[in-house]
Amino acid sequence: MGHREDLLEGAKRCLLEKGFVRTTARDIVKESGTNLASIGYHYGSKDALLAQAYVALVEEMSDAFDGSGTGDLPGAPGSLERFQALWTNVVATMREPGSLWRLSMEIVVMGDQLPDVRDQLARAQREGSRGFVSLLMGVPEEEVTDTTADTLGGFYSTLMLGLIAQWTFDPKTAPEAETLTEGLRQVIEAATEK
Repeated sequence: MGHREDLLEGAKRCLLEKGFVRTTARDIVKESGTNLASIGYHYGSKDALLAQAYVALVEEMSDAFDGSGTGDLPGAPGSLERFQALWTNVVATMREPGSLWRLSMEIVVMGDQLPDVRDQLARAQREGSRGFVSLLMGVPEEEVTDTTADTLGGFYSTLMLGLIAQWTFDPKTAPEAETLTEGLRQVIEAATEK
């Protein structure tokens, strides 16, 4: 591995151990076995490196959303069965000790303090929304339009952020996939009543 990759891997470990705010450039250098100048050369700033490390961690975690990393979920595309299967897998990632999702709440809260990082993560969020649509609707990511990523994908991303907040705040009362699916079923039923 070169310095760029070593820095990214070191930054990922630091984020999981210390969080965004408490991670210093020196922590990353120590963890990666590189030097301070490498951060600026390869990433521009410590915050830009940490943002890329966070996105990489989320991408790695998203492989667990379908339970196998293959993109295959049970149930027909768009079905309640598929919805429940995906959110069962998502909730399972929130139960893990040292869950990445706790770090997500830290980043959400400090977004105004780091506008460049916020902008970089906002761009990545649209791709995450596109990934949700792909998994739940059975459409290849490259076929998900920007409009669909922003609407349906935005709905799923908002659900994800709400779940992260609830699981971070009080895991004992946070909803399970079955509860979310029943809620969605009730919304569909109410919306289609005559």
